[in-house]
Amino acid sequence: MSYSVSIQIEDFDLSQEVAKLRQGDHRVGAVCSFVGTVRAQASGEDVTALALEHYPGMTERSIEKMMSLARERFDIWGARVVHRVGELKVEDQIVLVAVTSAHRGESFKACEFLMDYLKTQAPFWKKETTAHGSHWVDARVSDDQALAKWGIDSCNAA
Repeated sequence: MSYSVSIQIEDFDLSQEVAKLRQGDHRVGAVCSFVGTVRAQASGEDVTALALEHYPGMTERSIEKMMSLARERFDIWGARVVHRVGELKVEDQIVLVAVTSAHRGESFKACEFLMDYLKTQAPFWKKETTAHGSHWVDARVSDDQALAKWGIDSCNAA
């Protein structure tokens, strides 16, 4: 079983990350992954850059707790979260969530669960830059609703 978190400035390679996650585990029949990228449009404005900040130590512990919850809920054998911080450009990769299991259903559910939890509970702060200047990105109701489908109130999750 492999569960790991990396918070980093540098980019990541999806195929290398998945290969490391699967390495040596011959039970794996499914790998589900999600890669989030910086999009050019947000709230109707053209985004030119995105800056991400985090609380070192606390961020990793928060994501490790999310992985523990995923292990309790789903029949998975491994998970990997890579989240970038610092200055990013449009089309840059931001986050990777990858999960292994015997069958695709558990991997898909666990990957979606981890991403929903990550969007609302991990201590990251995003600042978008547009033609009108920079602004901090507020939490979105849709992210809270996504977490709620798992029976978790984002105000009470920790």
